[in-house]
Amino acid sequence: MANFKSRRYNNEAQAFDVNGWEPVTLVGKMVKDRSVTSVEQIFSMGKNIEEVGIVEALLPGMKSEVIEIKSVQRMTRNNRKQKYRVTSIVGDSNGHVGVGIAKDVEVKAAIDSSIKNAKMNIMPVIFGCGSWQCTCGKGHSLPFTVQGKCGSVEVILKPAPRGLGIAASRPVRMMLELAGVKDIWSFSRGRTRTKFNTLMAVSGALSSTLKMKNLKASNIAEVK
Repeated sequence: MANFKSRRYNNEAQAFDVNGWEPVTLVGKMVKDRSVTSVEQIFSMGKNIEEVGIVEALLPGMKSEVIEIKSVQRMTRNNRKQKYRVTSIVGDSNGHVGVGIAKDVEVKAAIDSSIKNAKMNIMPVIFGCGSWQCTCGKGHSLPFTVQGKCGSVEVILKPAPRGLGIAASRPVRMMLELAGVKDIWSFSRGRTRTKFNTLMAVSGALSSTLKMKNLKASNIAEVK
């Protein structure tokens, strides 16, 4: 069984100057002008986050975790090329989480790129109390059972009663903690040793909560 090692990344060394940031995309300019004040607004408009400054301006002080650092190689005509592949996750423990991956010849550059990609892949998570064993009505878990798949890995997240905690493997638990989920049942199958596929499956499962919210809102609009 592969050994799991995680590393907390120091965000202070990579402080982003929001005041000196000059956006180049439409969404970035809207964030700079204060016409967009949350990530949820960007998703409701159907737009993508293509600048790190957008996340830094809307969600300052996010935490990041380096989940995996692997050495990868490829054979070229001249020689064997070696790079480092880094998988990272970011979140604010308050309903926002993202996964990123990057490769580079240096470990530090790969870490910086993976965290940058994770921030641009940030997404909101809808909380709820969907467990039949709990009637507190607070947003400590998910509102319903969700499922995500990436490659051969399939992850199922089921709402759990308050006080249970996060019953999941270490990579999944760390991602759910950064998302802000406090109680959950997790079931996974497939080649879960591939941590990036596992985290992407969790990301797909969490994104289902947002899709159901949009579907509900569209149904209400049709009725009106």
